[in-house]
Amino acid sequence: MDKTDQRAPYMQMLALHAVGARLRKLSSSSSSSFSFPVHLSMAPPVVSLLVMELCLSVLLSTHLAAGESHNVVDLGADPRGETDSAAAFRRAWSLACQSPKPAIVLVPAGRFLVSSVVFKGPCNNTRIEFSADGATVVAPADYASFGQSNAWIKFEHVEGVSINGGTLDGRGKSLWACKAARKGCPVGPKACMRAVDHSLTIRHSKDVHIAGLASINSKSFHIMIRDSARVWLRNVTVSAPGDSRNTDGIHVKDSDDVRITNATIGTGDDCIAMSAGTTNLLAEDISCGPGHGISIGSLGDDDDEAGVANITVTGVVFSGKGTQNGLRIKTWAKPSGGFVRGVSFQDVIMQGVGNPILIDQTYCPGIPNCPAESSGVKISNVTYGNIRGTSSSEVAVKFDCSSSRPCTGIHLHDVNITYQGRPAKSSCKNAMGTATGYLIPPISCLKEI
Repeated sequence: MDKTDQRAPYMQMLALHAVGARLRKLSSSSSSSFSFPVHLSMAPPVVSLLVMELCLSVLLSTHLAAGESHNVVDLGADPRGETDSAAAFRRAWSLACQSPKPAIVLVPAGRFLVSSVVFKGPCNNTRIEFSADGATVVAPADYASFGQSNAWIKFEHVEGVSINGGTLDGRGKSLWACKAARKGCPVGPKACMRAVDHSLTIRHSKDVHIAGLASINSKSFHIMIRDSARVWLRNVTVSAPGDSRNTDGIHVKDSDDVRITNATIGTGDDCIAMSAGTTNLLAEDISCGPGHGISIGSLGDDDDEAGVANITVTGVVFSGKGTQNGLRIKTWAKPSGGFVRGVSFQDVIMQGVGNPILIDQTYCPGIPNCPAESSGVKISNVTYGNIRGTSSSEVAVKFDCSSSRPCTGIHLHDVNITYQGRPAKSSCKNAMGTATGYLIPPISCLKEI
């Protein structure tokens, strides 16, 4: 079988998911009551698409049935969570990866303690499904037990993997407490990148699909996407306390074509973070809160960082006590390279958010005299449209841009954000652009280009 033939079933699956998503939007806007016509040719478009999806589902199910299934319990995993099941998970992956046919790694209902596992490719097929509906995979409570391991659950150099259902419980309470007490635990931006503390890492991979996954109480980032392409996440749920440090919901770095749809995220750090090298990302239908918002950055900590470009964020609701930021771009206040350009924030609701719209180029936590320096990251062509709601701070729109590389091409259209029942305020430094349409607060501080 050549590679084109091998990829066909996986691409059919992705097409099916796309049809399904479109179906749900069409059906929600159509009448809720209609009768099925006698002939399919007479059916409304929504019904025709439903039948098409059903047929595709049958075809894909038949194709999967012709592949292999590897149950982790049959290979020694303990569904009671009393003993470490990492070896059984590795064995199931090895069998699926070595198979020339599509394969399923089945994690049945149960609670599985897994110490550390890396699922490595490349594999002999590009259609491997992790099916984990009803299963909870639990990390060791003691973060020190990972030793020199570089990950908790990690997929590396894989292609065409789908992860469906299941819950990851990172059991991060002990590490959060240690960080809060500053008792020698890794803290700060560099420590956040420790892969061992992330619940799920996708690295050096492509065509990965994650659906229906829940991640709770991660020690650090819940989901890390790095050095990858065409990673699509839908119906993902992330949950951790608002005071859990460094627990980004979905963190993307050095990756292209990432799509995040229908995600519900409440955590102690960024709901979604896009750091250096993120391009062509779409985030839509997102619920964020509590948390630190949807952030681009922080950028500019290293001199040779890649830029961030072509980002679309649409259909977001920021809510919940402790939601510090809404739409944020942050860069280190230090000479550096890098850029942010081609960003669109559209159709967003703010519910009592601390900083609804924020560009902060003076970011430098814990470094004395850092704000005296100027960020070298260039921010341009950022659009905000149809942003509305309430702010918990008086200044709802704040652009604090670099004095050496001012922000350019900032455009706002139809913004309505109030503070305690009255119009909020705006603040601009070194920011050039335009503001049109209905504007509360008035945004006269932008310099005309």
